[in-house]
Amino acid sequence: MLMKYRVVRATDWRELILVLTLCWLAGGSVMAQQRSRQQLEKEKKQNIEKVSQIRTILKKTSSQKQATLGQLKALNQEIAAQSKQINLLTEDVKLMTSEIQDLRRTSNQLQNNLEKLKKEYGEMIYAADKRRQQVNPLGFLFSAENFNQLVARYKYLQQYSEARQGQVRQMEKVRQEMLTKQQDVERKKKQQQGTLAVQVNESKRLEGLKDEKNRVAEELSEKEQDLRTELAESRKAVNRLESAITEMIRREIREREERERVARLARLKAERERIAREKAAAAAAAKAERAAAATESETNKPETAEPKAAEPKVTESAPEASERTARKPDERRNTLLNDEEAALASSFASSKNRLPWPVTRGFISDHYGVKPHPVLKGVMQDNPGIDIQTTPGEVVKAVYDGIVQYTTYVTGMHNIVAVQHGDYYTVYAKLKSVSVQVGQRVKAREVIGVVATDKDGVAEVQFQVWKSTSRMNPESWLIDR
Repeated sequence: MLMKYRVVRATDWRELILVLTLCWLAGGSVMAQQRSRQQLEKEKKQNIEKVSQIRTILKKTSSQKQATLGQLKALNQEIAAQSKQINLLTEDVKLMTSEIQDLRRTSNQLQNNLEKLKKEYGEMIYAADKRRQQVNPLGFLFSAENFNQLVARYKYLQQYSEARQGQVRQMEKVRQEMLTKQQDVERKKKQQQGTLAVQVNESKRLEGLKDEKNRVAEELSEKEQDLRTELAESRKAVNRLESAITEMIRREIREREERERVARLARLKAERERIAREKAAAAAAAKAERAAAATESETNKPETAEPKAAEPKVTESAPEASERTARKPDERRNTLLNDEEAALASSFASSKNRLPWPVTRGFISDHYGVKPHPVLKGVMQDNPGIDIQTTPGEVVKAVYDGIVQYTTYVTGMHNIVAVQHGDYYTVYAKLKSVSVQVGQRVKAREVIGVVATDKDGVAEVQFQVWKSTSRMNPESWLIDR
């Protein structure tokens, strides 16, 4: 009887291990899905914020009575963000389908395990009932041959009773877990239905946005001549800005070169003086040595004309010749930076893809480089930076520590601020006002001005990144939004 009891208890533990393993596997699957769920929810939240910002900007831009390029750009951005939101919702529905399947699978496994536990419990009860009919528990105890055997039989009956109670608790635990999973399935199904409904509404809104975009594009296409005039003026403004920035950077490079030239001449002068001193000392020592030798060994010889010692020829030393060797401008730019500027340039370069945006709210309305005009067919336009459309009155901030190198006003680009970061420069154009001065040190996220609003009610800031006289794509420097 004791051996039979031990077999039952071992089976009980095997079932317990099975349940725990099942729960652990289910938990691992849930954790993996939870990580994916968290990432998806984060992207949805970010995109919703982006859509909200675009709608706010579009609402203010659309307050004008006539269609504008700014309005068209905002609509394009909202359509892109709306499409992304629909894709995220589709991904959400797929993820919830997977979650529902996992929950159902876990629930079915728990149900099967519960049936096994019930079956074993029934067998245990049946075996116990048969033993009660055959053996009286009290008779079983008092038929012990000695006291030690009595204690052992008592512990056996006690453990058997605890095992039955443990089996009941285990079945209840599995049953509760199964009910929880079933409730999770129903909750997830309702959530999925709600997401599908949202997806339908978002799709309808997307269609409405596309219709609005087509209407604005049609209205703008009727103003082709005006658009071409605006494009020509814009190109002139871009060229004026690029010329101003290029001249500013070249002037700064010339100043560095002049600083290096003065320092080099000072080094050369110091080197020549050192060589002259060494040669004069050597000549004086040689002359004194010759005079002493002549006094000791030539006192009795008739006087003869002493040949005049040759004046030592001063030649340019190797370091001087090396410094006088001409270098190409690109090869010597890094050597023109002082230690502080070189450290700042290195720090700025390591911050690529991590710089904050110059405005808190906004979207890129015109990307870097050459691209087709949004309305005029066959017409290309080039942007030396990026245009970020934002709300009127938005403050503009420096994206990195640096020194204000340049401020000016350019027709068509309003006020401009250029901040130096070693041999890197960030340029902020289309500012209504400027709150910094040339030579001022600024920190990252420090306000440098306020964005301007054009005649169509569009508020845009032009942002550029330069390395020496070469312009770069600013989008690859800013943090993703």
